[in-house]
Amino acid sequence: MDLELKGKNALVMASSQGLGRAIAEQLVREGVNVMIASRDEEKLKKVSRELSAIGAGEAAYIKADVTRTEDINSAVQKAVDQFGGFDILVNNAGGPPSGSFLDTSDEDWHHAFTLNLLSYVRLIRQAIPVMEKRGGGRIINIASSSIKQPIPNLVLSNTFRLGIVGLTKTLAEELAPKNILIHTVAPGRIDTDRVEYLDRARAEQTGQSFEEVRQQAEASIPLGRYGQPDELAKVVAFLVSGACTYMTGSSILVDGGSITSI
Repeated sequence: MDLELKGKNALVMASSQGLGRAIAEQLVREGVNVMIASRDEEKLKKVSRELSAIGAGEAAYIKADVTRTEDINSAVQKAVDQFGGFDILVNNAGGPPSGSFLDTSDEDWHHAFTLNLLSYVRLIRQAIPVMEKRGGGRIINIASSSIKQPIPNLVLSNTFRLGIVGLTKTLAEELAPKNILIHTVAPGRIDTDRVEYLDRARAEQTGQSFEEVRQQAEASIPLGRYGQPDELAKVVAFLVSGACTYMTGSSILVDGGSITSI
């Protein structure tokens, strides 16, 4: 299937590692020019070189902290200056720390809101006029399987990931006349540093070993294993492609079947 992505341009946030990097790589392989962004400039340089070596799409980078408005504006402008605009925005950010409700301070709530919801709002606001000039675009908001089933000891993530769904659903109607399609992609247990952190936190909380926690988690997944970042990246590539033209506002689980609710 031709995804009709060759020559498109994308801005992918939090993309020096993990899911963001996997998404950026998959898009480059499809011939997309990708601007990657994160707070770690050394990692960005390395990833940018690796992506450029693939030889399909072009890769460039900008250091950006999504909790800072000025960094968001700079990332959008850099993508415009580098590529002449962009057709694809992938909103992504590191997850907030684990913790129960009573362990969470006002400062924790404010930071998680800025990191995991307000950053998406700000980036979309800046991206819309850029996409309008190009006749439309695609927006992907990375969330979590907690949009369907809350994850114990992750009150901050559980709360703000649902906000992403509300934002996506609302914007699907508002942006459709502009030919801008938008989706929420909700990963389950994908084998990344973030999931390892959560498993280690769970092990510490329960007194189990890290290996025991992982084995229990894998046993709860119908496919019997953690997903790989490229498996989620391929779903994103389809959703932003010319092969996906009659979907918007959807919440797509990439979770190995672990969420069993309808």
